Amino acid sequence: MKFELVVIGASWGGVHALQTLFESLPSDFPAAIAVVKHRDRGQGEELMTALQRHSRLPVAEAEDKGSIRGGSICLAPPDYHLLIEPGRFALSIEAPLNHARPAVDILFQSAADSYGEKLIGVILTGLNDDGAQGLARIKKLGGLAVVQDPATAEKGMMPAAAIHATEVDAVLPLGEIGPYLAHCCIAASA
Repeated sequence: MKFELVVIGASWGGVHALQTLFESLPSDFPAAIAVVKHRDRGQGEELMTALQRHSRLPVAEAEDKGSIRGGSICLAPPDYHLLIEPGRFALSIEAPLNHARPAVDILFQSAADSYGEKLIGVILTGLNDDGAQGLARIKKLGGLAVVQDPATAEKGMMPAAAIHATEVDAVLPLGEIGPYLAHCCIAASA
């Protein structure tokens, strides 16, 4: 099975976690990556810049109706929900969910509906349960569910909630998630 899209959710401690994960992805990583990192309205380009310094893949903010392309990382812009449609992104200013806009659950649920078994969902560090229901939907529709080991997370509530909400495929220390994703996506596309 070929994975076409990886969706990642992170909150408190997420910048460091994303940097660590992105550092371990090879430049030939074939799948597209979409990320929701909880952040305030005023946190714009500095997150993109901080992540790009640690990534061999290009990092950009997702644009409404922009194409989803393999080998690239797109971030939800501050104060917008990021949704996935087949082959493209959509942005929304609907009300916050779980006190967040962007919300991980919205990204994950829309991605699951569009990509099903061609999707990998990843939950990283955070202080709430955002993403748990979305990861359960990914798993229900045949995708792969990966969670950072709560013991290695700066804040373990988000990973623990995801583990509680569904039967995950892998619970890994932060440093092992990138190599695991690379193995899943590169081996499957060979």
